[in-house]
Formats: sequence, C-alpha cells, structure tokens
Amino acid sequence: MKIIAQTLKDGSVRLLETPAPLLAEGCIRVKTLYSAISPGTEGNKIVTGKKSLIGKARAKPDQVKLVLGMVGQLGLAATIQKVRDKLSGAEPLGYSLAGEVVEVAPGIDKFGIGDLVACAGGGYANHAEEVVVPVNLVVKVPQGVAPDAASMTTLAAIALQGIRLAEPTLGENVMVVGLGAIGLMACELLKAGGCRVFATDIAGDAVDRARRLGVADLAARLGTDPVEAMAADFSRGAGIDAVLICAATSSNDPVAMAGRVCRQRGRVVVVGAVGMDLPRPDYYEKELRFSVSCSYGPGRYDPLYEESGLDYPYGFVRWTEGRNMEAVLDMMAAGSFDPLPLVTHRFSLEDAPKAYEMIAARSEPYCGILVEYPAERRTQPRTIPLEGRAKTAGKIGIGFAGAGNFAQTFLLPTFRDDRRTVLGPIFTRTGLTATDIGRRNGFSEAVDSAEAVATHEGTDALVVATRHDQHGPLALAGLRARKHVFVEKPLCLTLEQLGEIASTLEDLEKQGPGPILQVGFNRRFSPAAVHAKRHFGANRAPLTMMYRINAGHIPRNHWTQNPVEGGGRILGEVCHFVDLMQFMCAADPVAVSAMCIATDNQEIKPDDNVVISLKFADGSVGSIGYFAEGPSGMPKEQFEILGAGRAAVIHNFQKVSLFTSGKSRTIRCSGKGHKEEVIAFLDGIESGTAPISATSQLATTLATLKILDALRSGRTEAVDLGELDRHGR
Repeated sequence: MKIIAQTLKDGSVRLLETPAPLLAEGCIRVKTLYSAISPGTEGNKIVTGKKSLIGKARAKPDQVKLVLGMVGQLGLAATIQKVRDKLSGAEPLGYSLAGEVVEVAPGIDKFGIGDLVACAGGGYANHAEEVVVPVNLVVKVPQGVAPDAASMTTLAAIALQGIRLAEPTLGENVMVVGLGAIGLMACELLKAGGCRVFATDIAGDAVDRARRLGVADLAARLGTDPVEAMAADFSRGAGIDAVLICAATSSNDPVAMAGRVCRQRGRVVVVGAVGMDLPRPDYYEKELRFSVSCSYGPGRYDPLYEESGLDYPYGFVRWTEGRNMEAVLDMMAAGSFDPLPLVTHRFSLEDAPKAYEMIAARSEPYCGILVEYPAERRTQPRTIPLEGRAKTAGKIGIGFAGAGNFAQTFLLPTFRDDRRTVLGPIFTRTGLTATDIGRRNGFSEAVDSAEAVATHEGTDALVVATRHDQHGPLALAGLRARKHVFVEKPLCLTLEQLGEIASTLEDLEKQGPGPILQVGFNRRFSPAAVHAKRHFGANRAPLTMMYRINAGHIPRNHWTQNPVEGGGRILGEVCHFVDLMQFMCAADPVAVSAMCIATDNQEIKPDDNVVISLKFADGSVGSIGYFAEGPSGMPKEQFEILGAGRAAVIHNFQKVSLFTSGKSRTIRCSGKGHKEEVIAFLDGIESGTAPISATSQLATTLATLKILDALRSGRTEAVDLGELDRHGR
C-alpha cells in the first residue's frame, strides 16, 4: 500500500510503498477514501523537522533529557547511533480519516464489511491507502454524511472536547482564540449550541475566513483591533463567560489575555499548544477555572481503551473520544454542523507531499486540507522489494520478525555488519517500519506477516523481536520450518507453549542435527560475566549468588505489564538473571520460592518488587532481589558470586572485581553482551553447536513461570523439565 511518511532528520515528506499493516485482534481494516491533514499538529512536525539539530533540541527539551539519560545506560557511541537512526527513520503522519471497512478481526460484530466509518488515532488512522484501527477509535458514519466531511471527524472531536470542558450554556458569551481548522470548528459547534461567539486570531486571513463563513457573531484581529475593549462591549461589560484557546504558540499572551477578558469565575480551556504561565492576579482575584483539554476526549492515551477495546461505562463517562466522534457525526447528519466550508485545499494521494511543502513554506493561506484516495481498492502486494545497501557476500540468510527500538539498537547492527550474513525479509506490524528499516539496513524485501519470514525459502535463520506474546508461536513456526531461531527473551509466556517448544525440539533432534534455538540471554556473553566465570575456573564447588536489580518503575498500563501481551516483568526480565546464575554455576535450577511486597499504592505493582530464592542441581543457591521502586541514580545491577575461597562482583557490567584469599583486582568492562550473543549465534550456525543448550533455556523459562506460581502459592515450587512432557503433546 502507499503511505505518507516524514523523515525526522530534514522534515521531508514522501509517499512510500509498504506492506499493508497486520490485522490485529480487536481491530478492523479500512480502505481510506479521504483523510484530513491537521495543519497545527502535522504542520509543527514538519517545521520542527526542517530545523537544525540544535533547533530540534531547543524545540523539544524533554527529548534532550531522554537522550542524556540514554548515555548513562547505553554509552555515548550507542546513544549517538540510536539518535541518528531515529532521525533517519520514517514516521507516519495523520490521525483523522474516513473509509470503507474491508476486513474485521474475529469476535467483532459492531462493524461489517462495506460500512462507511470515521477513524481516529495517531499511528492508526494515518494518511495511507489502508489502515488497521482498534474498534474504540472507529465510529459508523450516519446516512447522508459524505466521506470527505466524515474524514474531519477527529479534528472536530478535538474542538468538541474543549467545548465540553468549558461547559457553556445557552446564550453564554464565548471567545475562541486561534482560528485554524479546529478553532473555526469550535466556533461553529458553539454557535450550534446556542452560544454567542467572539472569534480572534493574529492572522488577518483567518479572521476574514471566520467572518465570511459566518461561524462567529464577532471576529477581530489580535494586535490590530482593540480586542479586549471589543470583548467588554460584546459581553455588555460583564466579561466573557468562557475562553477557548485553540492557538499554537510558545507565547503566554493568549492565556494572559484570557484572564483579563473573563468575567468573575469564568472558564479558560486550552486546546492548542501555548505557553501556560498563569498570571496570578487575574486568575486568583477572579477565581477563574483553568483546564487543559486532552485531545478528543476520555480514553485518549489509555492503552486499555484505545488498544484493548475496553470502553468506559456509559453512565460514568458519558463522553469518551469515540462518543465525541459520534456526536460530531450526528450533528453533520442533522445539518447543524458542516466542516466542508473550512476546506481550502484538496490533494490526491500522489500529490499529498505538496500539501506539506505549502504548510512549511506558508506560501498561501490554508485551513482545512483533505487527501483524496483512489476509489478502487488496489491489489495489495504481499512483498515489497527493497533497494537499499544490499549485501550479497554472506552465506547465512537472516529474516527479522519485529524491529522495535531494542532490536534496532542492540541486535540489528551486529546481524547487519557481520560478513557471514545476508539480510532477507523483514516484517513489522505497521509495514512502514519494515520498509524504512529494511531499506536503510540492506534487507532484500519487506513482507506482510511474521509467518512469511518464518517460512521464507531463502532464509536460514529467523530473528524474533516482536512483542512477547508472539515469541513462542513464532519460535515454533521457525523451528518447524527447520530454521535456526534467535528469539529475544522471554522464550514464551505459558507452560503450554513451553511444552510445545520442548517436544518440537525433541522431534527435530530425532531427525538428525536440528536447528539452533537461542533466547536473548545476553548477560552470560558479556565481558564481565566471562571474566567472573573464568575466575572460578574448573572448580565445581557450590556457589552462593546474590543479584540485586534496581529495575526502575514501569506503569501498569505499559504493554509489558499486560499479562496477555507482555507477560509481566518476571517473565520478561527476571529470566535474564536466572540464566546468568545458571551460567555461573553450570547447573539448572531445581526449585524456586519468592515473596513480593504488600502495598495499598495502586501505582506500584507488588510483584515488580520481589525477592526470589533458587536452588540449582549442583547444590548452588541464588537470591535475586528485583526492585522497581528504587532511585534512578542508583546503578541498575550488581551481582555477587562466592564459593571455594573465591568471589566475584559484577558492577553494572562496567567492571568486575575478583577476589581470592588476600588478593583482589578489578577489570574494567563495557557492554551487557548484546553484540557477543549475536556473534555466538552465528558461530553456532556455522559450527552446528548451540551456544546455550536447549535444556538450559527451557529450564530458565520454566523457572520464571514457577516463580509466578510461588508468588501465588507461597510455597517452594519444583522446577522439573519432566513436567513439560504433559504439556507438549
């Protein structure tokens, strides 16, 4: 399909051919008929993108802080590379469209094939021929509403949500500051609701447009007309009841003026992006109510609502973002609201990049901007050949399923740069990421499904770097296709999947040397771990191990915390530390017990703060303290190993201290073994010897599953691989 994408490095906008997005659970596929460009939000992205690196930093200081924080975690060189990759990447634009339903995920009966719908959501309702959108971000278009008008529904819902926060009543005097598309829609909606509207903007053409369209009772130009005096006359000296600020400026002037023109106990609602340093005298003395409107309504930025399809109870949250969209469409159907007179420009999909050139250059006045799509649905190619920095000398064909930030930073560079590899197919959920990353890194093609990578004839190895719920199924698909599989941790999320993987490996082994399975347990390959292991030599005396992890807080609504999609942090992260203990003592775990904190604080997940005890087959014991609520300035990991008169301490993988009787030395190190684990995987493919035994990896995964059981039961749980026989067949 074709999609409009922006390159962050220079702000350029291109039309790209990519695989169609994957139809996910709880979503529908829509063929786009019209999409609406948001001149404010999207225009700011283009303007920011065209700035220099220093200009970008000044425009987004919060992003600069994140980058500086990365330096401590990744190192300077890796952070610089990550920033370069991010800036060179392509990102989708758009969040408001209308189209026809062409496919519905199982279990959805709210929509049918052929329905005309309006869609919302950044990252979902993009400017693209086809989109896949979660059900709570889709509403049916009523009979009589044209698709071009319906494509502006999301923009209108933003205006409507601001109005709802202002709580205007019939006959009240409302000022709207900022007369772009959303500001003018707000004026029209307020008029439809029986309010008297005073429209203002700094741009003369915007004020003229408001007058010409008749969406306001009075319109005036800021900086030219005596707006505050006019507001006093407009309100008959009582002051404005409510001010809606729909402008986009870093200046604090709109907020300050709103305070001056408002009546006693008036309301000020910010819809746009403006300076918000409230001048105390006006806001205090008048006891003004100040609110910031969050996009198009309750549910926005809540993954449970937007991604998981959990709607808020109608009786408790009357106006969600979806119901705001429905309200806008109902008004269109009734004839009380029509956004089409705001449209100043229409572009075909092929010519859409010109719209962004116009916005960036401000070469002519504009307001509503629509993108028109071909009426007929194209046959979507399942494979997109890529012309990038292709490398053909390698002998090991590599395919990638998933390519998120982690994979791009830690896995892909080593696979790409190794002389033995040649990169074949790549798949990502959105399609755009696959095409963009694939082209920049030398993949031969972008495909529309992970299964297409797993079964690709010209590929020797599958790299699984998707979200956690897909790890087990894709590892199985790759193994059954007799491909070597590198699967980022965790290996899987359920005992049933683990049993199936175990039985598949057993069956393959019976047929001769089977493919290599390697889970991304990188820490055992780190220089620090290798030094510590060597320090204990061949002595197999039982070890006592203590591992403390200052993991940092992850909110409950993050996908990794979702029990179905992410599995939680014990399955997703603690597996690392179990594996490293196995590496140090050269034995598998046989029993686990665990305790977590108890708290009434709903922001804290108790099992993110846990103490775990493990016993290993050789008599070694280990204690893992995994803590999510520690201070950010504290080093993340410290691992102490003692036994047979020796000790080693790994300090956050930056150095390792080695102790013997009366002697000690410290070795400086770097890296947590990400590069080394990939090289070991490729070495294993060449030699036919797995870097980590399958038994060890199965035991690690089983141990983490048993940790969850131990937390639930309060008992010590046995780790017995024989249990997998009951689940694998």
